Formats: sequence, C-alpha cells, structure tokens
Amino acid sequence: MTSPQQPVPAPTSDQAAAAIRKARGALARYRVLAIVTGVMLLVLCVEMFFKYVVPVDAVVDYMGWVPFAHGWIYVVYLVTVLDLWAKMRWGFGRLVTMVLAGVVPVMSFVLEKKVHAEADAKLTALAERYAVEA
Repeated sequence: MTSPQQPVPAPTSDQAAAAIRKARGALARYRVLAIVTGVMLLVLCVEMFFKYVVPVDAVVDYMGWVPFAHGWIYVVYLVTVLDLWAKMRWGFGRLVTMVLAGVVPVMSFVLEKKVHAEADAKLTALAERYAVEA
C-alpha cells in the first residue's frame, strides 16, 4: 500500500543561498575549463595540421604532448560539465551539447558565452525570488 505523496516544503532562504553559491562556483569552474579546453583543442588542430598536412618534424616533435594534454583536460572539462548540468537541472540535450563543445573547434567558446548568460540569468532570478544575496 502506498501513502499519499506529501508536498515538498519550499527551501529556506539559507538553503537557496547555499544552492545558488554552489551553482555559481560550478559555473565559474565550467567557464575556466571551457576556455582552456577550447584553447587546447585549437592547439591540437594546429599540431594535427603540422603532423598530417604540412609535415614539419621539428614542430611535430615539440608538440607531441598536445593530444595527451587535451585528452586529460577534456576529462576534467567533462566533470565540470556534469557538475554544472546537475546543479542547474538542465535537460539531457544541454548536456550533450556541452559535451560536444569540447571536441568541436571554437564551439566551446560560443557555448560558454551562451551557457554563462543563461545560467547567470537563472541564478539571479532565483536570488531575487528567495531574497538572497547573489
């Protein structure tokens, strides 16, 4: 036998302030990693250009670390994407788009601006709704 569903109590001002603070921290971490991932992806594209299109041995030898660095930075970027996505309670489509932004050149820069604007607007509205400091 199941019991009737109890209404969920509204969060208190302190709980809302803590959630907003955590979401803003996740947004800041995402912004940094999106920019770093985008830069590393562009550096990787340059490395691949010199490796496969215009073979320059000196450049290829010097830039051999780039694919490994981008790979590990991308893993950290994925962690920040998941963290922000979970805190903002966005849909699955947003998660997929943010994940793909780390592997499509320049997309991370474009999406970072859009995600930041939308998340900031949402968090500001929540701060106003619960009358807490944003």
